[in-house]
Amino acid sequence: MITTIHHTLKTVFGFHRFRAPQQEVIERVVAGEDVFLVMPTGGGKSLCYQIPALHRDGVAIVVSPLIALMKDQVDALQDNGVRAACLNSSLTSDEARQVFRQMRNNELDLLYVAPERLLLPDFLETLSTLQLALFAIDEAHCISQWGHDFRPDYVKLGQLRSAFPHVPIVAMTATADPETRKDIVSQLGIGQATVFVAGFDRPNITYTVLPKHKPFVQLAGFLKGRNDEAGIIYALSRKRVEQIAGQLTQAGFSAAAYHAGLSDKERSRVQNAFRRDDLRIVVATVAFGMGIDKPNVRFVVHYDMPKSVESYYQETGRAGRDGLPSEALMLFGMGDVMTARSLIENSDNAERVRIEIQKLNAMVAYGEALTCRRRALLSYFGDQRDHDCDNCDICTDPPQRFDASKQAQKALSCVFRVGERFGVRHVIEVLRGAKSQRISDLRHHELSTYGIGADQSALEWENIFRQLIHLGYLVQDFTRYGVLGLSPAARPVLKGETEVILGLPRAAIKPEAKAKRRGGAVDALHQGLFDRLRTLRKQVADAANVPPFVVFSDATLLEMALSRPRDERELLAVTGVGEHKMRKYGAAFLSVVSGQDAGFDWKPDKAA
Repeated sequence: MITTIHHTLKTVFGFHRFRAPQQEVIERVVAGEDVFLVMPTGGGKSLCYQIPALHRDGVAIVVSPLIALMKDQVDALQDNGVRAACLNSSLTSDEARQVFRQMRNNELDLLYVAPERLLLPDFLETLSTLQLALFAIDEAHCISQWGHDFRPDYVKLGQLRSAFPHVPIVAMTATADPETRKDIVSQLGIGQATVFVAGFDRPNITYTVLPKHKPFVQLAGFLKGRNDEAGIIYALSRKRVEQIAGQLTQAGFSAAAYHAGLSDKERSRVQNAFRRDDLRIVVATVAFGMGIDKPNVRFVVHYDMPKSVESYYQETGRAGRDGLPSEALMLFGMGDVMTARSLIENSDNAERVRIEIQKLNAMVAYGEALTCRRRALLSYFGDQRDHDCDNCDICTDPPQRFDASKQAQKALSCVFRVGERFGVRHVIEVLRGAKSQRISDLRHHELSTYGIGADQSALEWENIFRQLIHLGYLVQDFTRYGVLGLSPAARPVLKGETEVILGLPRAAIKPEAKAKRRGGAVDALHQGLFDRLRTLRKQVADAANVPPFVVFSDATLLEMALSRPRDERELLAVTGVGEHKMRKYGAAFLSVVSGQDAGFDWKPDKAA
């Protein structure tokens, strides 16, 4: 290698150090090994194939699900001086022929394609004549039936290993529970791949769930003072999306609707306006989001409850990809549960319905959680934490607590006595001494735990079990109908060595309760310079016909405002400023920082 991966990280991408486990992933891929990576949104997954693509001979083929996502990635790479292109239906015939010429002439480092295009026989034949650096499969959860966004075209990607046995494959996702991870590796035929799970935590996101009561009033209260921030509001139906967008527009917000019922032209207009910071709020169904690489989304609101924890995690993860403080608000009502359930049951695939109902139940449990939201969310993905986050509504406004050590021992003991082969409902029936035919047939009325919890209602036990799952004492296997099992943390509870403190259900919630806003990323002292830098960035982006975040992220501009670099050397020390961008934009941004930008008018021909 002519340069080291650390040199590429700094000079091309403008970063000073790798995050765990980026370096090890990159080294393995550069060495020609298969890798499966689970990393939270905004954690730097793309670098794990982009840097190897620059250190291996040939072109890297990147499988990406949506056109807009490809374009954002390619724009960003080209702005860093990387030879990148995409092949999709948005290209003209001449543009597509030009990309093919670049491929054949070894003039590309990365090529982005959709799975449908990649698997065409003619395209595979073309690839077989080229030197390939690697295959990168983004949004890899789409390959699994256990994933929340299963796509049949992704399943066919399993052909790649047999067709190109010596080309390394790196598969990535932000959203995969343990069952989904196993399925992805199996479907892709990369059983020897090293698996990296970088965790699921997004510490910069504040999680809040409010009981739904006059939802538009709650939404308007949340948005108050956020006129200059970008955000996404999710609703389950097209009709509701249109209604909310109309109400927001009438209330003076910069908002627009996005759903599959709109024309391609209108969807494209809304998405491009949002990417370019010309539109602040998009109200959308789940049709919107996966293709958005916009890092400065400051909030995500779920006006309606999503159908799974995976969907919720993926959608809230679109906030704060730049690492700056962001918020996730969900309005939770049982009416949403019934709506979601009816949507799920409107299918003739019984197995798929069963899986999705299990996932819906887990989502309801999260909405009703009385434990730290972050711990509840992370435990779903098998990422257990032993401390609360102090950055969610439960932590900042905790419910009344009680010592539930005895109840926990009863619950865990009963799960053990039934052989760790049953779900919550059956275990509660055994605890409460139910006289059902099933319990009699299984002879569970003969167990020592039968009836020991009869002094508490089924609702009270449901609350206890929900919290024991969220706190990591119990694990729930959705591949086996939600069967409960004991985790290693359960043993000290059963032995009386660990005290278990749980929350009592809130007896009443004030209707006027609203999400508390935490401090923003920029203090008053630096806000003026930050705003001037954003203004220049918008001028530069519009002149180059790219979204502002392709030029620099908000996090980079904030670091400029805080450090006030005086020359090119100091500007290169700012995270996100590589050598190519320094040559293109350095003089202009240094001029703004120094206060000598009066009357400055950016012209694209000033770029190097």
